[in-house]
Amino acid sequence: MTELPSNTQGTDSTADDTAQELLVKLRQKQGTWVEWGEAIAQLQKGGHNPQDIFEATGFEPIQQNQVIVGAQVYSSLEKFGASPETLAYYGQRASDVLYELRLLTQEDRATAADLIFHHKLDVDEAREVAKAIKDFSRFSTPPQGFTNHPGDAVAYQTWKLARQNSDLQERSRLIAKGLRFVHSPEARKQIEQLLTDFTVVPQRPAPMLPFFRLDSDEELPRIIPVVGELPLTPDNVKDVPIITEIEPFKMVKFAGDQAWVALPGWQILKAAEDPVVIIANSEIFPNPNNTKTEQVLVVIDRDQRDWDGSSYFVFDNNGKIDFQWFETEPEQTLLGKIIIILRPKKVLDEDFNKDAWQIDE
Repeated sequence: MTELPSNTQGTDSTADDTAQELLVKLRQKQGTWVEWGEAIAQLQKGGHNPQDIFEATGFEPIQQNQVIVGAQVYSSLEKFGASPETLAYYGQRASDVLYELRLLTQEDRATAADLIFHHKLDVDEAREVAKAIKDFSRFSTPPQGFTNHPGDAVAYQTWKLARQNSDLQERSRLIAKGLRFVHSPEARKQIEQLLTDFTVVPQRPAPMLPFFRLDSDEELPRIIPVVGELPLTPDNVKDVPIITEIEPFKMVKFAGDQAWVALPGWQILKAAEDPVVIIANSEIFPNPNNTKTEQVLVVIDRDQRDWDGSSYFVFDNNGKIDFQWFETEPEQTLLGKIIIILRPKKVLDEDFNKDAWQIDE
């Protein structure tokens, strides 16, 4: 008995119909913002690029990213026990606030959202809370007097900053902020002690992050596959896979899971014993110059695992890798030292560089 071919045409038609329904829903702003995020994620997964979705619905790419991530965070709140009041509130509004919780664990997102809702915080305040909770989560055990409650995490950050500040007005502001968020009685006592103890604990400045940027076209690598050594057959030539360069660093991926990226032969790279590259977003690092968020390559030397106070390290943060400068020797397992954080080359006109006559003129 002969099997009939599968109805792929019907499957494609169904997918197209579903995509059109989602686009109409987005264009007419039907449903909640959480549903918009889920719809956009489904469209992108189905092969629709952000620009096409923007032209069809009016959702700009940056808005698409915000509601997609916000919807993922909202799903975490549902799974990990956020209060019904929190869920009801954020299910209708403030996707930008939930977006700020994206770097937290799913458990921490729920408790952070409850805290933010309780205090009616705006997006800037939510960003500060998220950073305080993420920094606090790096302690294997909470500092003395504080607990793992998100309010104590924020209180600890303000307590630490207040102790380092000699300006009485700023110190008072930080103490008031700590008392606003503090949860445990012991933590409250520690903050209240600062009202009478004016000792200033000097703050050790964090080291400079090793940011580099590709500046010239000559520094941008070109990776070319090797066919082999003569004698060769035509099939040898044909069997070499086509290489696709992945921007902005011209990373190359071959068959399998391994990928390579070519970097300039800087001395710091030559001296590294066991360098590996991690692709990250610059927003996870301190940004004192307020430069734009962009993709970066983080080069770590896995051979350098001994702590020193003048460097940033990659470490094991409860089964996930994380990056941090440690003022004192950490309890966590260090996996390597950050030796370079590479920004992509700024390209003002990519087409200009492709025209040989403009270069030769």
